[in-house]
Amino acid sequence: METNHTESGASRRAFLKSTGALGAGLYLGSMAKPAAAAGEALALDGGPKAVTHAAAAATKWPLYGDDEISLVTELLRNPSYAPVAEFEEAWKAFFECPYAKAHCNGTNALTSMLFALDLPEGSEILVPDYSTWFPVVPMRLFGLVPVFVDVNPRTMNLEVEDCKKRLTAKTKAVMPVHWFGLPCDLDDICAFADEHGLSVLEDASHAHGARVNGKLIGNWGRMAGFSLQMGKPLPAIEGGMGMYKDQGDYERAVTYGNYDLPNSFPEDSPYRKYQGTAFGSKLRIHPVAAILGRLQLGKLAQYNADGVAQMTRLNERLNQLPGLAAQYVRQGIDRVYYSKNLFFIDEAKAGFSREKAVEALQAEGVDVSVYTWTLLHTYPLMSEAKYWRHMPVLPDAVPGCDQANRQAIQLPYWTSDQPELVEQYAAAFEKVWANKKKLA
Repeated sequence: METNHTESGASRRAFLKSTGALGAGLYLGSMAKPAAAAGEALALDGGPKAVTHAAAAATKWPLYGDDEISLVTELLRNPSYAPVAEFEEAWKAFFECPYAKAHCNGTNALTSMLFALDLPEGSEILVPDYSTWFPVVPMRLFGLVPVFVDVNPRTMNLEVEDCKKRLTAKTKAVMPVHWFGLPCDLDDICAFADEHGLSVLEDASHAHGARVNGKLIGNWGRMAGFSLQMGKPLPAIEGGMGMYKDQGDYERAVTYGNYDLPNSFPEDSPYRKYQGTAFGSKLRIHPVAAILGRLQLGKLAQYNADGVAQMTRLNERLNQLPGLAAQYVRQGIDRVYYSKNLFFIDEAKAGFSREKAVEALQAEGVDVSVYTWTLLHTYPLMSEAKYWRHMPVLPDAVPGCDQANRQAIQLPYWTSDQPELVEQYAAAFEKVWANKKKLA
């Protein structure tokens, strides 16, 4: 997540502690704002750059401190698996969930979730085409069928109306993915799932701590899987977490990858007898990752709040420009950020092309690029029958995905307080938009 900007004087946390959120807003509002006049020469045409502030560590992540170093050092002196259970207990307390299991990575947390479903072969699961392979490719191991669904081009998240079109008698579950920190419309998805008797499986790998209608993501579906890879909002360098509402789901998921835990289940558990063998995988999280995950969990809410406040200051200003819009956040959704700050350019409304906008903004010193995503259904694996017991269902058309790929651009997510960059990025966009006739 590093960029070419060099570190500003005060850290995000020190800045907010000394000024408060209101003070930060007043500080930004008082900064001199360059006039975004049509007559001001673009950097493309030899004018001065709008972004001159240097901040090399503006996107530095993870942010580990003395607590992490101290506890990891102590573990090296006295090796133990105790941090694993400590992390799981802390997770259950934070999310107020009855069952949680830490895994070696998010992919295996999601794979264990699929195994826990215990569905008949050929069962279909609705998945967004604009997504990662991690929860989808493992479906082939259990004879499950991914059915690729379109997304809302304003959010990049699963489109419920398209789910309805792809529903069949074989559909058993739907898997929303909260794209780069923006939660899906989980209330609508759960209502759709309840109507048709489907299980909701959340891939929550991008959005730790986000909420819908006040409820934390991960708590909406039957089960949820989280990645704790080092770039994620809750970074453990490598790790994953599974969340379960039902004891049977938890025990089956745990037995898939933990040979040493079935004898901890109640006497009447059908999975207790598999102590010593489990089902052939070993997915235990490393205790170093468990230590990092537990300590970062304690900082998650503050990190998220600081990041959202900063991105909001920038995005509210950029959203005023014609044809430019951030990912849409509807009422009742509290998003977080992970890795990127995504926008869309409607070329007809902006008056110039996405590529020309990116070229002009880059010349101004903005760290921006065209953003496109390889749609899952286009990967060769999805069409090769020898790797599937039941073939994936590929879409004829996904106009929402295509629109997102035509319009999206990416800006950095700053993980420390950067008031100068907020101001200068906003000024750079305003300058480029003021000169749109020259760019048309």
